[in-house]
Amino acid sequence: MGEWTLGAVLDAIADVVPDRTMTVCGSRRSTYAETAQRTRQLANWLADKGFGAHRERSELNNWECGQDRVALVMHNDLYPDMVLACLKARVVPVNVNYNYTPREVAELFDYLKPRGVIYHRALGAKFADVLPRGAELLLSIDDGSSLPELPGAVTLDEAVAAGSDEGVIASSPDDLIMVCTGGTTGRPKGVLWRQADMYVASMNGADHGLVSEIHDKVQNLGAPWFAVSPLMHAAGLWTAFSAVLNGQTVVLHDTSRRFNPSEVLQTAEREKVGLMTMVGDAYAGPIAEELGNRRYDLTSLFAIGTGGAGTNLKNQQALLEHLPQITLINGYGSSETGNMGFGHNQRGNHTDTFMFREGGLVLSEDYTRFLDPGEEEIGWVARTGRIPLGYFEDAAGTAKTFPEVAGVRVVISGDRASVESDGALRLYGRDSLVVNTGGEKVFVEEVEEILRAHSDLADALVVGRPSERWGEEVVALVSLRDGASVTADDVSAVLADVCAQRLARFKVPKQFIVVDQVRRLGNGKADYRWAKEQAVQNTSALVTSEPTRIEG
Repeated sequence: MGEWTLGAVLDAIADVVPDRTMTVCGSRRSTYAETAQRTRQLANWLADKGFGAHRERSELNNWECGQDRVALVMHNDLYPDMVLACLKARVVPVNVNYNYTPREVAELFDYLKPRGVIYHRALGAKFADVLPRGAELLLSIDDGSSLPELPGAVTLDEAVAAGSDEGVIASSPDDLIMVCTGGTTGRPKGVLWRQADMYVASMNGADHGLVSEIHDKVQNLGAPWFAVSPLMHAAGLWTAFSAVLNGQTVVLHDTSRRFNPSEVLQTAEREKVGLMTMVGDAYAGPIAEELGNRRYDLTSLFAIGTGGAGTNLKNQQALLEHLPQITLINGYGSSETGNMGFGHNQRGNHTDTFMFREGGLVLSEDYTRFLDPGEEEIGWVARTGRIPLGYFEDAAGTAKTFPEVAGVRVVISGDRASVESDGALRLYGRDSLVVNTGGEKVFVEEVEEILRAHSDLADALVVGRPSERWGEEVVALVSLRDGASVTADDVSAVLADVCAQRLARFKVPKQFIVVDQVRRLGNGKADYRWAKEQAVQNTSALVTSEPTRIEG
């Protein structure tokens, strides 16, 4: 048969293990058969509403989308089901970061132009001032909150009940999944993946010749996987679907509740979890601390995977000290590259490199060739083979990030790296100005734009600095105009409030450092090297305390 759709894989698994639990989230448990039926009925309901594909892939450029888009403004509960239902209906599911402000969601929707929105009720209330933002369909999922429904919304239960359980829509491996990630200025970019490529590149899938191959591989049930990270991010989605599409039970962290390491570990203990995945230091630090406070029976746990943000050595060693039986798997990848590589660490055995997955390589700095193992040159992380088509509605960005090199189409991640003599990938860091804080990407120019617009500021630069809690944290260096009404003593509170009104909380700088003058280079470009040095040297004054003032 060759390439597969995700819906067809799900249905094949449901045929052979219908009563096996597929997902657990809070009090909700769904079997493979229940999910297959729910997604089929919802897909048929969407199709009856006229949703689907209107132009086939062969008629389109790589940056174009001929399918209706549905935005998912959702916590983890039922997230896999909604992705699968959209794909079965030939509709493109699009992740939306629920940590965004209403203004940011409005801007994202203006770019995506979704025809429908699926949301948890509490998140609908959060974004009530900007929804439906041009969408003609609002589908609400009950999350137990008592908040009112948005006008004209249809509940998920109503839609599923109205959808036919007969007939399967003929979807295509070419049908898209869109992964929204930030652009170089913080503006959104939708990465267009063929679902068949994402299945193979990032969900442990394959081009199955016969359905019996799927049936055979799901016969043996392993210990449940626990996706602690949000599925709205690519890393969390890929983890969950790697389990689901291999017939395993996946436990989903209830992201509608505030992160609590004790609850996470109690869930892992209760469900006898084998593999747990999380986002870097933002999760690893609190979990390691909780393991030191209380004893949990985690004898079933054999591995913890981290990805989406870095995990510092201190937290890695703490996890391995508390859980000596596990392998710690550091994953590396991006929305554009998919899962690129993994580094495996065990107690007493640490590695700081990554072994490539299929298609991974390093491109020379001048973009002309691929580096051989052992070369000293630092180039660019790249991948061939199963890669995205491009960026939605962005021909120039697609050409730049997904070029042909030596006759081979590649994706260039923007990370600098070299290839070790054993073929392993050694990362040196992201070339673009991005701060990765707790798995969330902050593009500094977006924050700078808001700060520089403030009437009391002469200039501003934003950088990241190391943080034990978040991996990196956002720091702003600002200079005041002559005669400014705001003083150095109250600048932190004022600017934090300004940023919080327009940006998601994770983008608000953790510290504002007042300088006499923001340093710039002779050509007028920002001196980020100087700014980062100042940020690292001055760590005492956070947003909630007195600002630092330095000469410079």
